[in-house]
Amino acid sequence: MEKSTIKTPLRKLRRRRTKRSWKLKQKLKLAWKSIKIRVRSHLPNFLSTKKRLTHMKSRNQEQELAQTARRICKISNDATNSLAYLLQLPKYSASDFLDRGDMMTPAASPRENISKAWRELHGSKNWENLLDPLHPWLRREITKYGEFVESVYDSLDFDPLSEFCGSCRYNRNKLFEELGLTRHGYKVTKYIYAMSHVDVPQWFLRSSLGETWSKDSNWMGFVAVSGDRESLRIGRRDIVVAWRGTVTPTEWFMDLRTSKEPFDCKSEHGKNVVKVQSGFFSIYNSKSELTRYNKESASEQTMEEVKRLVKFFTDRGEEVSLTVTGHSLGGALALMNAYEAARDVPELSGNVSVISFGAPRVGNLAFKERMNSLGVKVLRVVNKQDIVPKLPGIVHVGTQLKLDVFSSPYIKQDSDLAGCHNLEVYLHVLDGFHRKKSGFRVNARRDVASVNKSTDMLLDHLRIPECWYQVAHKGLILNKQTGRWVKPVRAPEDIPSPLSTGPRPIYSL
Repeated sequence: MEKSTIKTPLRKLRRRRTKRSWKLKQKLKLAWKSIKIRVRSHLPNFLSTKKRLTHMKSRNQEQELAQTARRICKISNDATNSLAYLLQLPKYSASDFLDRGDMMTPAASPRENISKAWRELHGSKNWENLLDPLHPWLRREITKYGEFVESVYDSLDFDPLSEFCGSCRYNRNKLFEELGLTRHGYKVTKYIYAMSHVDVPQWFLRSSLGETWSKDSNWMGFVAVSGDRESLRIGRRDIVVAWRGTVTPTEWFMDLRTSKEPFDCKSEHGKNVVKVQSGFFSIYNSKSELTRYNKESASEQTMEEVKRLVKFFTDRGEEVSLTVTGHSLGGALALMNAYEAARDVPELSGNVSVISFGAPRVGNLAFKERMNSLGVKVLRVVNKQDIVPKLPGIVHVGTQLKLDVFSSPYIKQDSDLAGCHNLEVYLHVLDGFHRKKSGFRVNARRDVASVNKSTDMLLDHLRIPECWYQVAHKGLILNKQTGRWVKPVRAPEDIPSPLSTGPRPIYSL
């Protein structure tokens, strides 16, 4: 009896230890299984990168690698929390944003020659088998068009104390040079101005001063065309029309859904007249002889330039495509623009595409059916958390590429959802997207700091200030002779000119 009373607690203790160690092993197995799945999805070329790790020469790098390994292998009391921390470990830190000159990683990947595949990339097959996983060539092309739209935001004068509020700060000949976009190989040929005969809240920027460059019009975008070298790379002469949205919160879209206007009275699809939302229609078609910049509507300005460029290059025997791109309100204008181009320019038959970002619904079912019959290909890039594409309307047009803002390990998980409509956030998440079931690409190269241009979405430990993109000293400059801070006078060539509708030479492409 005495022996049994002594041995019974020991047996129970051993069972408890065995059970505890078995549970720990199961937790570790699940944790490492999840790590392997995550690593394989992030690093398809893991075996090739393994060889590079063996050639590290610096002891500091080896020590950092050892510390990382210890952190990974460390077993905490809460295995779930440690695994979540590991999988959310950012690639960048604050030191990565220090200027190190030529030693820094380029913000863009090399671009391949896509001349043999341009039709598929332009949507001839509705981007079938190119979106999941996202083909790297298509990712670069979508990003290129998104950066054209972003350039409109970046160069827009939205200072209410400026007499040029609502205009572009640069003339068209140096726009891409000022914004660092000459690498894309395009040249701006015309600026587009718009006005509205209906009250559309918060889209129109107006100076609070008495004297202003225009009381009726705003700069909305531009027409550009690819140069000779870029045309060889992409396999055709590409005309781009870029439309901006608003620089204000997105709630104003609710006010645009009041009524619908007939958009194409000449064309009826079935028994239904093609109609679009009245607010979008007014911005796209409004004009007045009493204005300086909108004696022609935005529609007429754009179509005049597109027809001129198409005629010039087709007469030279070149194949021409039209890519219309826009964000937010600009995505709606892009759809109407593409509709007109496909209908009125037969030389572009089958070569008209739309790349939109966060665009709302625009027209009725007849509008969608007519777009399809005209052969317009539409790729809608949307963020899952963006409310604008979800606003009640009629129908969306085209193929959808759906992104998830919170897939990025650099964005705050408690970010304001209004920031999910921001174009730079779109381009950041697009750069990291590979496929629906995989995480953020670890080899994404687009500059992460751009996310905080006009938001506060990045993690605090990256030390990127919020809304950092602004004119130095809010537009004031120091007059060194008098010692006074003054408002600079715009150079004559940068003052908006209403006389930009005449023919322009395009031989220097």
